[in-house]
Amino acid sequence: MFGRLLPKDGKFFDLFNEHAEYCVKGAKEMVALMTNFDDLEIRVHAIESIEKQADKVTHATLDALHKTFITPLDRDDIHQLISRMDDILDLLEDAAQTISLYDIKAITPEAKRLAELCQACIEKVAAAVKLLDNMDNSREILGICQEIDRLESDADHVMRAAMSKLFREEPDVRNLIKLKAIYELLETVTDRCEDVSNIIEGIIVENA
Repeated sequence: MFGRLLPKDGKFFDLFNEHAEYCVKGAKEMVALMTNFDDLEIRVHAIESIEKQADKVTHATLDALHKTFITPLDRDDIHQLISRMDDILDLLEDAAQTISLYDIKAITPEAKRLAELCQACIEKVAAAVKLLDNMDNSREILGICQEIDRLESDADHVMRAAMSKLFREEPDVRNLIKLKAIYELLETVTDRCEDVSNIIEGIIVENA
């Protein structure tokens, strides 16, 4: 009787999905920013706004975690999952602000490609999170996680090639430093996506 009166989930899966949607929105804004510098500040502001909205979801998730006695997943998994998802948007915001603050005049094809890989990775994260409320989806989820790992590897390759080209061909040291920072931030976004993928894989192993 007592067990039935305890809160059991705190709507964690809904919160995960809501946060993932914000991540996707942020990634799309980043690609749009890289595509058209004419509205740079508008895009930067949009990403900042999305990050703040996602922060509220993160706080709501952690608050629910503290108040919920019986959770649908391991408590540490819930905490790690929402925290690493929050890292994704934090890094997107950092990248957007860095582009603005460094007064970068033109973006390279490599930076745009990294932004596109970030979006692809984040969309896969959202797809995996959406299926997480049903362990019958475990095989499909694991397949998506493999795709995230592949995209992260693609980003590594693009990053290495971009750095090589930058150090060979960029004559302006200040511009080299600026672009190097952007490349590193964007590649780290895909690393955080892989972190989320690893957490999800662990959840599948524990619960499927």
